[in-house]
Amino acid sequence: MAKETPEQKTTNQILIEQLMLNVGKISAIIEKQGQSIFGHKNLLSNNEINDYSLEFLELLTMLLQAGARVDRRGAEYKALRQFFANFSQQIQVRGGDMDEFVRYIHFLQSTFLENLEADKSVSFEKSREILMLLGTIFNDIILEVFHIYLETKEKTIQAQQEELKQTSTPITEIWEGVLTLPIIGSLDSSRTMIVMEKLLSRIESDRARVVVIDVTGVMAIDSQVSHHLIQMIRATGLMGATAILTGIRPEIARALTSLNIDLSSVTTRSKLSEGLKEAFRQLSIEVSRPGK
Repeated sequence: MAKETPEQKTTNQILIEQLMLNVGKISAIIEKQGQSIFGHKNLLSNNEINDYSLEFLELLTMLLQAGARVDRRGAEYKALRQFFANFSQQIQVRGGDMDEFVRYIHFLQSTFLENLEADKSVSFEKSREILMLLGTIFNDIILEVFHIYLETKEKTIQAQQEELKQTSTPITEIWEGVLTLPIIGSLDSSRTMIVMEKLLSRIESDRARVVVIDVTGVMAIDSQVSHHLIQMIRATGLMGATAILTGIRPEIARALTSLNIDLSSVTTRSKLSEGLKEAFRQLSIEVSRPGK
């Protein structure tokens, strides 16, 4: 049987042959460069880099053997994509970023191209086809991993924002029957609804009779949030407790008055300490220094 010439071979066959013939050399170069990219920050140990390099070469060979054309729906392509997705996530978990990962992908691509250039039996036309094949595979992988990275980043930011919303409104029982609610930072509609839900739950569980809501740390609110704030005060009243609003800044006062609603039933005080005095007065609680 006549032996195939390089021109009769497919690009996949040429790449597989080069991998088989130079696997030791390619693997050594990848491991060395991998240590240069990931080792200096201790993102990956040498053993991990070696394992990743060998696994990558194995998965790439399986992909090339699966058919003349890359099938993105095939199990081999999905396995290679998942490998890089897991790889990039591990780098990020250990404090690395996408720069290191993209550098590594570009390096893998250049390693194959340099190996291809050294093979004088491969024609220019075949080299161009191999270049396009490698470009397609690695560019798709970079895009895929980048999408996963953005999704993960977005979920992390959303989780942090949600956690911040939950923890930035500490409701404290300052005295039996008296709750304080200091609100700090931006107050938007979603956060206002969370605060109201938490406050009403605490009023019920603590059987609170007075709630001092301090907005000293709120820089500005819009008319919609002002409306929610008034709703929160009214809901507090429906729960059988009295709300005292303290620390109102001029911007918030203007926003509240722009609602054109009756605020005569809203008790306000300039400072939190004044609000607490009012709360104690309403509950007939007297606080005095020892000896007086």
